[in-house]
Amino acid sequence: MEYVATLAFAKEQDRQDPLNKFREQFYFPQRKGKDAIYLCGNSLGLQPKNVKSAIEQELADWQQCAVEGYWAAKNPWLYYQQYCSKPLTAIMGASQQELTVMNTLTVNLHLMMLSFYRPTKQRFKVLMEAGAFPSDQYAVETQVRFHGFDPETAIVEVSPRAGEHLIRLEDILDIINKESDSLALVLFGGINYYTGQYFDIPAITAAAHQAGAYAGFDLAHVAGNIPVSLHNWDVDFAVWCSYKYLNGGPGAVGGAFVHEKYASDRGFLRLGGWWGNEESARFKMEKGFVPKKEAEGWQQSTAQVFNMVSLKASLELFEAAGIGALREKSQGLTNYLAFLLQQLKGINFEIITPKNCNERGAQLSLLFLEKGKEIHQQMTDAGIIVDWREPGVIRVSPAPMYNSYQDVFHFYEIIANIASNA
Repeated sequence: MEYVATLAFAKEQDRQDPLNKFREQFYFPQRKGKDAIYLCGNSLGLQPKNVKSAIEQELADWQQCAVEGYWAAKNPWLYYQQYCSKPLTAIMGASQQELTVMNTLTVNLHLMMLSFYRPTKQRFKVLMEAGAFPSDQYAVETQVRFHGFDPETAIVEVSPRAGEHLIRLEDILDIINKESDSLALVLFGGINYYTGQYFDIPAITAAAHQAGAYAGFDLAHVAGNIPVSLHNWDVDFAVWCSYKYLNGGPGAVGGAFVHEKYASDRGFLRLGGWWGNEESARFKMEKGFVPKKEAEGWQQSTAQVFNMVSLKASLELFEAAGIGALREKSQGLTNYLAFLLQQLKGINFEIITPKNCNERGAQLSLLFLEKGKEIHQQMTDAGIIVDWREPGVIRVSPAPMYNSYQDVFHFYEIIANIASNA
């Protein structure tokens, strides 16, 4: 498509957009009496308008049914996690048997590592990307120590080459091959939170398996952003949060994928809990943990209804929109954003996210070599909501469910005005 840096072009794109109607299903923060230009869905998604009535329904059922709400509520609480896992099948490319929602991302990462990181004296290393989100770094570091190994020797990081910002796939595959005799687990973020780089999950998974290691992924920045095929790609496990692109609300429930070859194996090691036990025996209150033959076998505790209800409401919108259509629009928005940013003069920054839209999601990371924080503050003062990440990146993320081409154009207008006054 030939892009044009005009408001008229942006309006015409929005007029033709079949997903534009979903914008009205969300609340936007207000700045000076009008909607903020919210391009921060990579950090926290907006509130869907259907969340309020969804919460009110559960409050009413709690009020009217009390404990009988577990089987008599409009949405019986006994099965609440399944109301979220079912619509996630299309988004994550997995069967419902392989998916569950529970806990939070880092808790789920620890639980999965207890199952999939079982080091030996010979095979004990974990491979991850340099600059992974700190929580992932901390989880891996402490898991390694828990098993009696030194993080300095047990954690292997893949870094960008000198002078580059992105990690080359051939470098990832090369290190997997070189470390194949000692590698226990490959654990990557699906998208690097800082650069916005989307990694080649099937290629990394295949290389890990060839080396005799498990392959797991933190999909915090992928879930609801890029459609994936976790089952077909033979990924062993994955975890994610739901408060970013999935719009589940602050601190919302996390999600987990376990490939069916492990999920269906009751003998596969995991920590037991009441809600992970076989349902037919759950209320017999007997000794002996018998896990469900599915990802729900990793669940620990009763479904957190009020921490799942917002996600359930948001996923209704995802089912209506379709993750494929959302991805197509997302690529259009980021391509237009990249085009507009290339028109800017008098402001010193670099887009460090891959130029190829198939190698990124909704996020473009703008690296400022000077005055980055000052420019971010000026954006904030002008009614733009984007986020800053040390040491020098402003992350801009037009989420296709509720952002428009006009949002992208107005962002460009404002940053162009900042540049002209710099």
